Amino acid sequence: MIQDNIESMPVEDLSFDLQNPRLTEFDISVRATDSEVIQVLWDTMDVRELVLSIAASGYFRHEPLIVAEEGGAKIVIEGNRRLAAVRLLLEPNLLETGQQHIPAIGDEARDSLRLLPVITGTREETWRYIGFKHVNGPARWSSYAKSHYIAKVHNQYGIPLEDIAQQIGDTHRTVERLYRGIAVLEQAETMNVFDRTDTSTGRFAFSHLYTGLEYDGIGSFVGISSNVNENKDLIPEEKKEDLRQLFLWLYGSRQQQIRPVIRSQNPDLRNLNTVLESREATAALRASNDLTVAYEITRPPSNVFEESLFESKRNLEKAHSLLSTGYDGSEQLLSIANDIFILAEDLVEDMHQKRTPRRGRRSRPRP
Repeated sequence: MIQDNIESMPVEDLSFDLQNPRLTEFDISVRATDSEVIQVLWDTMDVRELVLSIAASGYFRHEPLIVAEEGGAKIVIEGNRRLAAVRLLLEPNLLETGQQHIPAIGDEARDSLRLLPVITGTREETWRYIGFKHVNGPARWSSYAKSHYIAKVHNQYGIPLEDIAQQIGDTHRTVERLYRGIAVLEQAETMNVFDRTDTSTGRFAFSHLYTGLEYDGIGSFVGISSNVNENKDLIPEEKKEDLRQLFLWLYGSRQQQIRPVIRSQNPDLRNLNTVLESREATAALRASNDLTVAYEITRPPSNVFEESLFESKRNLEKAHSLLSTGYDGSEQLLSIANDIFILAEDLVEDMHQKRTPRRGRRSRPRP
């Protein structure tokens, strides 16, 4: 059992795990200092709450850290947040910003934290326990952390995706989607067509990628393989530039000053999929980087016409309701209103002409 053979280990002998799926979401160097790792954990993973809890109640021995001995170091592969909290209570100056939130503790409490309960095991031996606890358990990881963990277990330990799904209490389909997403992301980075640190918004929304790859239009655009269990790249080399373009549409580029066309997953991702199913709309999107313009090309003209009429009516009603307080007598605004009036007259005439083509053109009504 994973809880068997708990031993005590000096806290100074324990090292943070830079391969931790949570930490892989951030741009942390493999040579990062303990202080840098602790600052990331503090800023993003609620370490402050653990600091306050341990300061008040001590460290519970029934929550051992899981440690793997790798390269002569004792790496905490489960419990990095707890290790950070203990380190900060012992050495508050490890935190660059936020030290004022770390409570002072007495000598007795400090001495009790110098030895922590640990279980020693390899990553392969403990993946089932760690996966169940974090993927769908009480301490859930983000979708990116989940996918990184799934890929590592599948690729390094040779565990089938179906077996991973059963162990972590998730559906095979969900595990497959996450694995496909991380595989394409890592391939894009290897091919130098995407850099997570260069997104336009500074935020990497991983769900855009793994959800979008499920759609037929997006999947066909990059030529993704349907067999995620093959030990090879999912995107063919000849689709490299299309893959680059997809990532630009999803995330933009701060360096190239390109905004993403996906503002929100719903409905933008579905609209992008529809556009990529049309050669004409795809060409328009490449040329304009405007999803709204490209999507209009895919829609039936009758739908666009009807919606345009209703939208025009709503806008005119709104302008009319604001006439008494919003119109300042401007000649320019009066000229715009007159242009709208003429356009509306022409539209009505043309609509009548289309309904009754044999009766000839109607005389234009005058105000």
